[in-house]
Amino acid sequence: MRVGSFVLAAQFPGQGQGEALHRAVRSAEVAEEAGLDAVWLAEHHFVPYGTCPSAITLAALLLGRTRRIRVGTAVSVLPTVHPVALGEQAALLHLTSGGRFSLGVGRGGPWVDLEVFGAGLEAYEKGFPESLDLLVRWLREPSVAASGERFSFREVPVVPRPSESLSETAGPEVVLACTSPASVRLAAERGLPMLLGMHIGDEEKAEMVSLWRKLARAAGRSSEEVLGAAHVSAGVCQIADRRTDAVETLVKAMPGWLRQGLGAHVTVDGRERPMRDPLAYTELLCGLHPVGTPRLCADRLAATSERTGISRFALLVEGSGDLAATEENVRRLGAEVLPHLG
Repeated sequence: MRVGSFVLAAQFPGQGQGEALHRAVRSAEVAEEAGLDAVWLAEHHFVPYGTCPSAITLAALLLGRTRRIRVGTAVSVLPTVHPVALGEQAALLHLTSGGRFSLGVGRGGPWVDLEVFGAGLEAYEKGFPESLDLLVRWLREPSVAASGERFSFREVPVVPRPSESLSETAGPEVVLACTSPASVRLAAERGLPMLLGMHIGDEEKAEMVSLWRKLARAAGRSSEEVLGAAHVSAGVCQIADRRTDAVETLVKAMPGWLRQGLGAHVTVDGRERPMRDPLAYTELLCGLHPVGTPRLCADRLAATSERTGISRFALLVEGSGDLAATEENVRRLGAEVLPHLG
């Protein structure tokens, strides 16, 4: 089992954006010190829900500051960037970090980002498969040409070529955020592991893994690929000596952040996007994920792994909103939870 942290650089009420980013960087550094396997970085634009607008840029900083831990994006929003530009950056990080970079990508939402970056709503609604396929080809082939609806260009060489100096791998790992059967199909047919969100529980994640395996087999993927796919489960982790204290920490801090952050999202076409009740959502997360004593957290992770077949976790550790408390949470995760997991 591989346990990592999930970093949003969340801006809690009363905090500055620099403060949120400093906590994000520091929590990632502590994650390596604490023995965690990975740090997964979120990406958002124009909202305090997350103050990092470029997960791959922050990943570059953290790869330079660390020596062992894997750093991944969760996720780079593909409709708002050119797949080749993202592929070039991913290849660069893969090669210069010795293969420690994972590229998580996703479709994002129908947000005003699409207007600002010139992609348009069609890039979100119809263009994602084309972008994904171009990105994957860029990371796997020596040269690439395109003749699609969104991207069309002559054949050009891939420089730097991800597989050139790391013979054990064809390029950086690509993980796809999946929230629907359609996105599960995209991942399965391409043999890409899934990143599954924190808003769903073990039963739904197990169903998505089962569907992925069925679709991957139907697409001709080998048994080794199907059974060896390293999917990632996102969740929340808060550790305390008593479960009630862990829950209280999150219930005091997270609803204010969720209300402020989620409420700031603006759709590109004016469509209504109902927001979850922040307190009810916080309580839901506390029930689904490792929130409580170290032993309870370890048991929760083990149970999720057994029920879903997922062996990798990306856990939100900054739910308190406080730097010192976040650092302590990460250290306890490494020192008091990981030993129970083997």
